[in-house]
Amino acid sequence: QVQLVESGGGLVQAGGSLRLSCVASGRIFRLNSMGWYRQNPGKQRELVARMTIGGSTNYADSVKGRFTISRDNAKNTVYLQMNSVKLEDTAVYYCNVENWGVNYWGKGTLVTVSS
Repeated sequence: QVQLVESGGGLVQAGGSLRLSCVASGRIFRLNSMGWYRQNPGKQRELVARMTIGGSTNYADSVKGRFTISRDNAKNTVYLQMNSVKLEDTAVYYCNVENWGVNYWGKGTLVTVSS
């Protein structure tokens, strides 16, 4: 089993910045992919950004140029730097990792963007 603990969510003004962190622990073999998804009530969970162990990234079009994903493999940690946030970035953000073919999810951290 792999446990994920997210942190860094909170209230931020539009145009501001926030940094999310997610630490993975437990029976880790190889975190092929680490990433962030988000979800609002009544909507599907959507990919925000994802990074492979080799460093390849992909981003949702809505966050390109504003958000940056990074990871520290030695610390089993993935980060999401959120800049120039918009009202529509408000959501619960979930950390997701793929450990040797198995997906794990964090419990989520709420990001609220105010005007």
